[in-house]
Amino acid sequence: MKKKLCAVLLIALVTVLCSFSGAFAAKLICVSHHDIKGEQSINACLNQGMEFAILDAQGFVRVLTPREIELTKAVNPKAFELKAFGLKYHHLAPVIPPLPVPPESLG
Repeated sequence: MKKKLCAVLLIALVTVLCSFSGAFAAKLICVSHHDIKGEQSINACLNQGMEFAILDAQGFVRVLTPREIELTKAVNPKAFELKAFGLKYHHLAPVIPPLPVPPESLG
């Protein structure tokens, strides 16, 4: 069970890291209510049962499952502290913040 959890976390981490390449990084977009324009945080919207998706640099949208949200929160909790934006205002949404670099990896 621990090996499966580690594998899932590693895959989620690699996916998040790969999504930051290029000028346009991935964004979390509300797919439940298209007219949200930063009135509340993503966490507040999730608590209300709204669904979110990742919008990538190529314009592909992937709806996040509750399990993916749970694992992403464990790895990168700052991603869900951002203001929430719907599909209509996706151009205003902030990019997902990168993972913090641990001090021991800096040398």
